[in-house]
Amino acid sequence: MTSVTTDTASQAGAESTPALEVHGVRKTFEAEIAPVRALRGVDLTVTRGTFLALMGPSGCGKSTLLNLIAGLENADEGTIMVAGEPLTEGSEDDHALIRRRHIGIVFQFFNLLEGMTVLENVALPAIIAGRNRKSAETRSRDLLDLLGIGDKASVMPGVLSGGQRQRLAIARALANEPTLLLADEPTGALDSAGGQEVIELLSRLHAAGQTIILVTHDANVAAAADTVLMMRDGRILDHVNPGAGSNGPATTIGTL
Repeated sequence: MTSVTTDTASQAGAESTPALEVHGVRKTFEAEIAPVRALRGVDLTVTRGTFLALMGPSGCGKSTLLNLIAGLENADEGTIMVAGEPLTEGSEDDHALIRRRHIGIVFQFFNLLEGMTVLENVALPAIIAGRNRKSAETRSRDLLDLLGIGDKASVMPGVLSGGQRQRLAIARALANEPTLLLADEPTGALDSAGGQEVIELLSRLHAAGQTIILVTHDANVAAAADTVLMMRDGRILDHVNPGAGSNGPATTIGTL
């Protein structure tokens, strides 16, 4: 089993439950010619406060794994626990509750609601989760200020630059204070300047304690993480530690 741990996470005390535990996860998609074995027995534990990047070639299973962790798809075999709660058991309603409590998702192509203002885009997930509108809008304004687009609260997403749209998507993903922030190729639809903005922002969020799992095929993007896990043919193969020798939190990985 691959375990990803940071010093800051190991000192969490009452929050010692891992942010994520994946055990024996397999996923096969039916295809015209032959079944595609997207995941072939993945084991992974991520403690709180970790910034983990999943890398690998197209079709290696990294986005499928992220979708299973997000509860957007169901595993054929194995278990997934998010903050100690089982994501591979219970009904779809149970899974939706876990997503609302523990998971924020940042998509490559933003998935913004173009007919709502920037503020409304961020506030909506919190309102759906049961927070009253005033409280949701207050947190949304705080997030927009934190991410540098507070002055855009009343405009529509269509007038934002690519980097600003992804900042908005990140703010929306943080609306419910998630245990896990999942980012699927968050710089893939951006130019180099916009991509660098997003990388720097994710690094700031991680420094503040946010647990992040990032999927990318770009080594420059992955280098922002504490740890990079390599995937191929539906398996986690190897790891590198791009932060070795830096001043960031130490990262250790073991195969148990």
